[in-house]
Amino acid sequence: MSQAPRQLKLGAFLMATGHHVAAWRHPDVPANAGLDFKHYKHLAQVAERARFDTLFVADSVAAATGDIASRMARSDHFEPLTLLSALSAVTEHIGLISTVTTSYNEPYHVARKFASLDHLSGGRAGWNLVTSDAAAEAQNFGRDEHIGHAERYSRAREFHRVVTGLWDSWADDAFTRDKASGQYYDPAKLHVLNHSGDHFKVKGPLNVARSPQGRPVIVQAGSSETGRELAAQTAEVVFTAQTSLANAQAFYSDLKGRLAKFGRTPDSLKIMPGVFVVVGETEALARQKFEAFQALVEPEVGVALLGRMLGNFDLSGYPLNGPLPELPLTDSGQQSRQKLLTELAGRENLSLAELGRKIAGGRGHYSLIGTPVQIADQLQEWFEQGAADGFNVLVPHLPGGLEDFADYIVPELQRRGLFRTEYEGSTLRENLGLEKSANQFV
Repeated sequence: MSQAPRQLKLGAFLMATGHHVAAWRHPDVPANAGLDFKHYKHLAQVAERARFDTLFVADSVAAATGDIASRMARSDHFEPLTLLSALSAVTEHIGLISTVTTSYNEPYHVARKFASLDHLSGGRAGWNLVTSDAAAEAQNFGRDEHIGHAERYSRAREFHRVVTGLWDSWADDAFTRDKASGQYYDPAKLHVLNHSGDHFKVKGPLNVARSPQGRPVIVQAGSSETGRELAAQTAEVVFTAQTSLANAQAFYSDLKGRLAKFGRTPDSLKIMPGVFVVVGETEALARQKFEAFQALVEPEVGVALLGRMLGNFDLSGYPLNGPLPELPLTDSGQQSRQKLLTELAGRENLSLAELGRKIAGGRGHYSLIGTPVQIADQLQEWFEQGAADGFNVLVPHLPGGLEDFADYIVPELQRRGLFRTEYEGSTLRENLGLEKSANQFV
């Protein structure tokens, strides 16, 4: 029996008004989108009609404040698990992935919420496990300073062990709910975790039955050495930022090559680089569309975004037309993103303002501006040349950017046989081509 041809996976990365830092100022964008459920409902249904694998919602547990932040639409938005729970009721197939940090949460809470979302959605939940890179979060949780890089990852690794252990508290058939015998669950099919480690002490069991997928899908975005090792051990999907085919191929090969030592196969991990997309009927029209957003970028806003992406540095004291200053290795932010942006500045000889403006849309992700055919060509090349299993799609503005991708690029990918025309199954695991998780205690 011949194997079905490999097809790429697509995630819709939703960020309220869109990914361009100035999107909220564009006349076609609802400025209050961050707290407008009808807006998100429309986005979810557009993505599902286009047969996207997932919706992905990032998160921060701190508001962006200050003079520069007051000019960015980044300070008010829904708590993502609440939002995705609501979206589960108005969608049927698309996966629902949320960022939740291991730095400022407790494992029992996280395990319970995602197991609940998996039940609510019929098996479509995914957890983007992050270690927090926003230093401002620390002061909302009893700390003066952000947790250091090494400790964050140590805590994350143990956090993952506790959450997955709690998800396996019950066998799939533990809850008999037998009215005749009076037995609600079979005690022999219950596992009490009794975890005691360096960071957490959790008895268990979880007070939610094992979920439809066995466990929600685990997603990660770390690309540092520590992040790659954690992903190879625990992740099933990896979101990454790569700026060239060669860099993406190297990352793909490196990460897939780490799986064997953890007893895993290459297909057990899907690597989905972020791609920032602006599409038009002609390349000139696409660039004209993009420049309309770029014209709205205030230099100070672009540089503030840059400082945040480099690892929580205040760059306001440096001249806008000067070079990116030499910065110490961030201990509070994403080390891989700092390296990527520093190399970009040097390679293209960009000033501080130019670099801030350059990342105003994709924040360091691979950027494609062109026609549906041009963009599909690039996605196909990355997919077929060992750089990606799919893509996490970023668009400059919402809803228009996502509608454009769904209307123009998805049909072109389908025409080439690179993307589905119907969902393969009812769960996120089935659609991603991942097996249902086995219970570690059974």
